[in-house]
Amino acid sequence: MDKKNKVAIVTGAGSGIGKAAALALLADGWSVVLAGRREQPLQDAVAASGAGARALAVPADVSKEADVVALFDKAVQTFGRVDLLFNNAGTGAPAIGLEDLSLQQWQNVVDVNLTGMFLCLRQAFRVMKAQTPRGGRIINNGSISATTPRPNSIAYTSTKHAVGGMTKTASLDGRKYDIAVGQIDIGNAATDMTQRMQTGVMQANGEIKVEPVMDVNIVGQSIVYMANLPLEANVMYHTVMATKMPFAGRG
Repeated sequence: MDKKNKVAIVTGAGSGIGKAAALALLADGWSVVLAGRREQPLQDAVAASGAGARALAVPADVSKEADVVALFDKAVQTFGRVDLLFNNAGTGAPAIGLEDLSLQQWQNVVDVNLTGMFLCLRQAFRVMKAQTPRGGRIINNGSISATTPRPNSIAYTSTKHAVGGMTKTASLDGRKYDIAVGQIDIGNAATDMTQRMQTGVMQANGEIKVEPVMDVNIVGQSIVYMANLPLEANVMYHTVMATKMPFAGRG
């Protein structure tokens, strides 16, 4: 299918990684539905894209089932189909000891990072298996925390580890519908969320150290690469990270 006819939904698209991915897809010729809880940042991203009618802002809270259904309905009503879901929306909890984490703080992270991702994944399946041509691609945002935790991050890390299982299962279940499901694990992309990396964050040994970051637009390039693969091929796991950040070995 010609790229000009391909349609993507990007969640968490008002800032950071989601915004970078949405702008990269729009620059590549895709039509993109930008979803997020706050409308103004979405509208700002649409305006910044210069993509005109190919960019559509849809306020949505992915932890709410009705919002997710309405989001996909709006995408289909506007563009006719959905070829790509970048399942990106996520949140974290305060960096405190797990013994001090409240149930509500835990639940907030689970609601967005796990339940929200499932709701979007499920709705993408419903749309993609019924459309003609059938199928599509889903890219889940796992994060480096999908494999390697930081101190004081039990809610975020647990949900991101769960994303790995969700990706594997959905990849298997999507085969019969021509739906390819993969995961991108991102480390230290420069966004508002990672500003603290540049002032110092706690390491596994308890030290506070500044960590290298990378340009968030590099993540957008990765999403465009994965998105443009033919459905006969799938990047199951893609890790893109600041080269010198602590991850491999002991840092």
